[in-house]
Amino acid sequence: MAAVARDPVNVLISSAGRRGALLRLFREALISLGLRGELLAVDVSPLAAAFQLADRGLLVPPARDEAFVPAMLELCQRERVALVVPTNDHELAAYAAAREAFAAIGTTVAISAPSVVAIGRDKRLTNAWCREHDLPAPRQWTPAVVLARPGSYPFPLISKPARGSAAIGVARVADADELRRAAGPDDVVEAVAPGIEHTIDLLVLDGRLVSAVPRRRIEVRAGEVQKAITVRREDLADLAARVVAALPGAFGALNVQAFLDEATGALHVIELNPRFGGGFPLAHAAGADYPRWLVEAALGLPSSAHGGFRDGLVMLRYDDAVFVDAATAGL
Repeated sequence: MAAVARDPVNVLISSAGRRGALLRLFREALISLGLRGELLAVDVSPLAAAFQLADRGLLVPPARDEAFVPAMLELCQRERVALVVPTNDHELAAYAAAREAFAAIGTTVAISAPSVVAIGRDKRLTNAWCREHDLPAPRQWTPAVVLARPGSYPFPLISKPARGSAAIGVARVADADELRRAAGPDDVVEAVAPGIEHTIDLLVLDGRLVSAVPRRRIEVRAGEVQKAITVRREDLADLAARVVAALPGAFGALNVQAFLDEATGALHVIELNPRFGGGFPLAHAAGADYPRWLVEAALGLPSSAHGGFRDGLVMLRYDDAVFVDAATAGL
């Protein structure tokens, strides 16, 4: 981690795409700290909306390309980037593996250790890790195991890609025939977790959980929450603490997705995401200023982080757009 403040302080949002709200929150963080600097956005497409909201938009290779990390290291050194904020599942492993290389040029990457990224990236590993650490999780099988003896399993079940993202390929299947049609070659099958889905936004600094903000999902579209409400519950706060205590090398923003059955109090963890969640702006509005606290950590400044948040705050999201001429958009 970089521990020397600099002027200007440049922050880079990676795979910026549609992350306009996150860009705005990091801009507010720099202003609130009285820091001069630029907010940079990088993406593979010049049509990323965030390019028009950042101070500058820069094109980079795809995260799966072997040129990605060298290109990002060169860019961060050239642009004197203090903090990189990854946002896309497909880039997390590359950043995690190169954390020390970025630190060597004075850039902090807000990413957990490779082992944490691996646990979150594969739902088979997530489920196995939860069970290994006595964390509640739904029962899980391969489609082949279920289809071999369908009468032995509690349909309906959930079929989903083991390494999926944004709820793509997730299906609730009522019987073996539906499972055969829905399941892909790398899918897992899970028991349906009872209750309502909650996301807990987490911030971990210096190996310590400094903030946990649970929010109940009210409406989801294409895998991203559209309407939600913050909730203060001891059971969810305890789950967050147990998750972080068991994770080897967590750092930065993460989120845990879990179902809560209020009638019984049962909890089931279904996902661990070592990045900012799409619904994070609700946690921020409730008082959890992760962007500011990450900038403070990257610069070695005294931390203003705290664990408080506003209970019962509702988020109602809506679509917005940016408008530019064709030349600016590169068309």
